[in-house]
Amino acid sequence: MKKATTYLRTLVTLVFLFGSYAGFGKTEPTQEEGPVNGKEEVDAYIKHHIKDSHDFHLFSYTDDTGERRHVGFPLPVIVWSSKGLVTFMSSAFHHDDDGEVIVEKGGTRFVKLHSKIYELNEGASSVSFDEEHHATNASKVLDFSITKSVVGILLVGLLMLLAFSSLARQYKNRKVPTGFGRVLEPLVIYVRDEIARPNIGEKKYRKFTGYLLTVFFFIWILNLLGLTPLGFNVTGQLAVTACLAIFTLIVYTFSGNKDYWMHMLWMPDAPWWIRPVLAVIELAGAFIIKPFSLLVRLFANISAGHIVVMSLIAIMFTLKDTLTVGGATALSLVLSFFITLIEVLVAFLQAYIFTMLSALFIGMAVAEHDHDHGHDDHGEEVPDAEDVRADFI
Repeated sequence: MKKATTYLRTLVTLVFLFGSYAGFGKTEPTQEEGPVNGKEEVDAYIKHHIKDSHDFHLFSYTDDTGERRHVGFPLPVIVWSSKGLVTFMSSAFHHDDDGEVIVEKGGTRFVKLHSKIYELNEGASSVSFDEEHHATNASKVLDFSITKSVVGILLVGLLMLLAFSSLARQYKNRKVPTGFGRVLEPLVIYVRDEIARPNIGEKKYRKFTGYLLTVFFFIWILNLLGLTPLGFNVTGQLAVTACLAIFTLIVYTFSGNKDYWMHMLWMPDAPWWIRPVLAVIELAGAFIIKPFSLLVRLFANISAGHIVVMSLIAIMFTLKDTLTVGGATALSLVLSFFITLIEVLVAFLQAYIFTMLSALFIGMAVAEHDHDHGHDDHGEEVPDAEDVRADFI
């Protein structure tokens, strides 16, 4: 545990040292005009915050000379253009997100507009769009960049690896968990006994507990990380929640037993003429509705939470003329404080709901379709598929 703690301290120190050096070491002016201070600026800032970013930006300030400085550090930009693979650091854009700064790399030219990177055609100096908002003189590149959300995913993955490796070693040595392991153990037992076991069944829950634990802690920690001043919004990215939903889809699809597919494709005890209709409904539910419900619920709730918190914080700017500076600031702090407390609960709740639904879907795929309830080796009743479906409904 001491070794893991040393690694974490070293990582955090390097991040902040690198961030301070990159943020304070640049003196060139940027495209931003000034601090956020009005409804339009607030709306633009909130929209920018909930999006992914090609650099890690902590905060900005205006120095005594009137130049806008940024505290943060650049991230690698990796794109596939018409000339092949091109890499450079995001600092080449100088924090521009309006498509005004042109970066010439790999024999071609790039601009960044609304967090999307375009490759300009020959002779073009800016991106033009038609009525359907399709670029007419540029093309989107395949973007494999290490964005801010990717940094958040890697950071949480590293934290989970260190924390659970330490807990696993203590279990392996048959020792009572110590340190941070005492915090993790009740949560691990909760996911195992309250989510995996009752929804999947005694005989098969162990096979899927590792996946459910990974999903639960991954989402929960990312949700909590999104409440910090670091500004992460990983679980508020549709691509991330879609990937998590697809993982669950893959797990229950390839784990489905013969009875599961029989009930889906050719429903027993149903009239033969209605079985094809039921098959279409079941297939749509398994491959579209279930994953869609997983990804949209997590994405919508986390994104909405970020927007609400930042909107309440923005009261100190938007209502300062009506409530005075002191009144607007006090109202903003009180409301945002209580909403943030609720968001801490939502962070756990969304991780629980995603994990619970994943366990239910897996349980429906692996459950035995036998109305005569069986019992496991410990004498406990094993739920059949009808019980699982009833619980889900």
